[in-house]
Amino acid sequence: MAIQIHFSVTSLDIVRGALATCHVFLKEDLSEKDIWKIYRKEYSDEPFIRMVKEREGNYRYPEPKLLWGTNFCDIGFEKDKKTNRLVVISAIDNLMKGAAGQAVQAMNIMSGFDETEGLRFPGLHPI
Repeated sequence: MAIQIHFSVTSLDIVRGALATCHVFLKEDLSEKDIWKIYRKEYSDEPFIRMVKEREGNYRYPEPKLLWGTNFCDIGFEKDKKTNRLVVISAIDNLMKGAAGQAVQAMNIMSGFDETEGLRFPGLHPI
């Protein structure tokens, strides 16, 4: 029996922010296009969720530094065709989306305000 090892190593040069790496073993062999459709269906109405996937360059995947001062959550993924594993990466500014911004967003919803009120700050990048 072959041994399978799946792991993630992340080194971040940041003062604030959070990066999550999730491994999902798909039951069906979905194409990348099918996966994009699923994410778009789930998050198309969410004002602070952004899908990230560039073909080249430094920011091909979610990067916490790009989110400093924002209420956004960037999500990206890569599929391992050999194991049918989907590696999903998400990034936030843990002081905004993770705490203060999330509280303001919840208050806006509970008070009947526009969900994005006071939260559209474009961020502090580049720093």
